[in-house]
Amino acid sequence: MTFGEFEFYGKKIIIRIKNRVCEDSDELISSKLFACVLKQCIKDLQKRDSELLEIFQTRKITDAHIQTLIQTLFYLPKMKGDLVPNVVQGSEVFLRDKMLFNDFVEHLYNYWRSFDRFLICSSENVDIEKRPYHIFNETIEQLMHLVRATYRDIEESITGTHPKIYRQVRAGAEIAAIAIPHKFKFPSKAYQKLNPVPVIRQVLLYPPLIFNPPMNKRTGSFERVSQNPLDRLVIKKNEWVCYPAKVGQLLILIYFHNSYAELGYTLSNLFQLADEKDLRVKPDAVYCFGVPGSVVKGLGQSQTVFYDDEEHGILFAAVPDSEEFGYFGYLKKMALTLHNIVIMKRGELPFHGALVELTLKSKNKATILLIGDTGAGKSETLEALREAGDEEITDMHIIADDMGSVRKSKKNDIVGIGTEIGAFLRLDDLKPGYAFGQMDRAIIMGANKVNARIIIPVTAFERVIKEHKIGFILYANNYEEIDAEHPLIERIESPELAFNIFKEGTVMSKGTTTSTGLVHSYFANIFGPPQYKEAHDRIAMKYFKLFYEKKIYVGQMRTRLGVPGCEQKGPLEAARELLRIVKNH
Repeated sequence: MTFGEFEFYGKKIIIRIKNRVCEDSDELISSKLFACVLKQCIKDLQKRDSELLEIFQTRKITDAHIQTLIQTLFYLPKMKGDLVPNVVQGSEVFLRDKMLFNDFVEHLYNYWRSFDRFLICSSENVDIEKRPYHIFNETIEQLMHLVRATYRDIEESITGTHPKIYRQVRAGAEIAAIAIPHKFKFPSKAYQKLNPVPVIRQVLLYPPLIFNPPMNKRTGSFERVSQNPLDRLVIKKNEWVCYPAKVGQLLILIYFHNSYAELGYTLSNLFQLADEKDLRVKPDAVYCFGVPGSVVKGLGQSQTVFYDDEEHGILFAAVPDSEEFGYFGYLKKMALTLHNIVIMKRGELPFHGALVELTLKSKNKATILLIGDTGAGKSETLEALREAGDEEITDMHIIADDMGSVRKSKKNDIVGIGTEIGAFLRLDDLKPGYAFGQMDRAIIMGANKVNARIIIPVTAFERVIKEHKIGFILYANNYEEIDAEHPLIERIESPELAFNIFKEGTVMSKGTTTSTGLVHSYFANIFGPPQYKEAHDRIAMKYFKLFYEKKIYVGQMRTRLGVPGCEQKGPLEAARELLRIVKNH
C-alpha cells in the first residue's frame, strides 16, 4: 500500500516510503499499517479484558469482525454514523452504543500515538539538496494532518457534534528522515558490505520528544580488541540506518539498528549531520550500534569494543543488541572515543571537558577550558555563568560541551576545538525551569528515572570547529568543600603538579554510570586515553609544558556538584569567582 514497508520493534514503528504517503482517509484506513495497528490494539484490550470490546457484542472476535469494523471506519469520515449501516452490513453493532464506540476510537487513536513513530523516505529520485523541506511537507506533515483529520471526522460522525477545543498533537510520525544508499570511499572491500545501508541526508524532528529507552546508565569503558568485529558482521540493509556524523572535524559513520531508532535519531541533536562534500572522503571511523551478540562475543572482556585497523587507517567499533546497552551514552561516548583516538594519532591532546568563549562589556575575550569527568559540573557551571554574568558578559559561546581537542596553531598559539553541537545534560543538575525553557528543541530520555537526560543543540557547528586561543584551563573538582585552604578557584604552580592533578581525574560520581562515591579516571577521560596511555602521557606532558610557556592560567575549580546541598549553589558560586578572575586577569 501507500505506506510502503513498516516494522514494529516493541513500542516503535519504522515506516518506509518511496515517494508518497496516504493522501486521504480512504487510503489511510485501507492500508496494511492501519489494519496491523488496529489488530494489535484489540489484542491489547483482550489481554486487559477491557469493556471497550463490548462494541463487538462478542468476546470471540474474528478477522471477519475486524474487517467489518475497518469497513465501518472507512465510511464514517464520509457520512453520518446513522447512515453507515445502509452500506456496511453488520456495522449497526458498533453504532448501537455511540458513546462506547467513540471511546473505542479515542483509545485506538491514543494507542497509535503511544508508539514512537519514525518515517524514512528512501526515494533516490528526489533532489535532496534543492527541496528537502518540500519532501518532508509532502510526507510527514501530510500524514500528521491526515491522521488527525480522519480521527476527528470519525468521532464527529459517531457523536453528531463538533468539539469545542482542538488540540494539535503530533498524530503522524515524530521523526522523519530522508535516507538513501551512498558508496563511501572505504579503505578495503570488507567495509563495502555497509554501502547498501541507507544514509541519512536530512532529518525533521517534532520536539519536544520524550523517549523511554531500556537503560538509564552507562557502565565500563570501551575495549580495544585484536580482531575486527566487522569480519563477523552480516548486515541486513532494511534493519539499519547510517547517521554520518561530523564529530569535530572528523567523519564518523554511525550505523544503528532500527530497534534503537529513538537513540540513533537523537544524534541529530548532538552531532552535525555531514554534508555531501564530507561524504566524498574516507571516513575516520565506523561504529555499528546494535549488532548481534555473536559479532562481539569472545573478542574481549567487555562487549563494547573497537578495533584499530592500522593497515587501512580506520577505526571500527561495535556494541551489541542488548537492553543493557540501550542508553544514549553508549552511542555518544563510543563516537567520542573514536574521535579521541584519531586525535591522539595526530599528536593532538583530546580533552573531556567544556570549552567556552566569553566576551565582556570591556570587549575583552576569554576562552576557558573546564576539564572533568561526567558529573563534575562542567555544563552546570557554564549555565550558571550565564546567570552570574548577566550584566557583565555580552556574549557567551559554547565551543565544546563535553569533548574536544587541544592543538598548537600555525601561529604557535594553544587552541581548542569542539566535537558536538549539542549537550547531553542531567535534568536533576539544571536550575529549576531550565528544561522547560528548552522544550521547543529538546529530546528527553528516561524522564521518570534517575539520571534523566535532556539533549539539546547549544552551538553552531562553524564555531565548534573553529580554532579558539585558550586563556584558562581549569580542572572541575566536584567533591571538595571550600575553606581557607581550598578556595573556589586556585592556580596550580607547575606543569608537573598540574599534570598529576589532571591525571588523577578524581570526581564524586553523580550516578550517571554504575560507579558511586569518589572515583578516579585517567585524565577524567576513559574514552580513548587509557587505551593509548603511553602515547597520551607523552602528548599530555608536552602540552602541559606548553600551557605554562604560553602563560595560560592553569588551576582547579571547586564546583561542589557532588557535595550534598550544593548542587545548585556550587556551580553558581564557582561561576561568579571564575568571572571575577577572568575580569582581573
